Amino acid sequence: MVEKLSDIGSYPKLTKSELIASISQAQPQLSDTDVEVAVNSILKRMIDALSNGERIEIRGFGSMTLHYRPPRIGRNPKTGERVHVPAKFVPHFKPGAGLRQRVNSGKVGP
Repeated sequence: MVEKLSDIGSYPKLTKSELIASISQAQPQLSDTDVEVAVNSILKRMIDALSNGERIEIRGFGSMTLHYRPPRIGRNPKTGERVHVPAKFVPHFKPGAGLRQRVNSGKVGP
């Protein structure tokens, strides 16, 4: 059993196309096209909501919000030159209790 994610080596991933294929296989009554449209619609709505400053909350999974990063002076790592970094909003994901419990239950890894 994997003690922690870093013991896996490279992190496993799930791409959008793999998600669509997995749902299509689990729900044979739905066509691949219907599943793809549904997944794309959900992702588009989530992107639109975040773009409009809305908070997304999916019970048992988590919530997504935007965090404000004020402007600052950074440095070019190659030259050491000071660089102005403008203010920006960055997406932030906070896992829900159900997801945290599932991840920490020891069922991580292949």
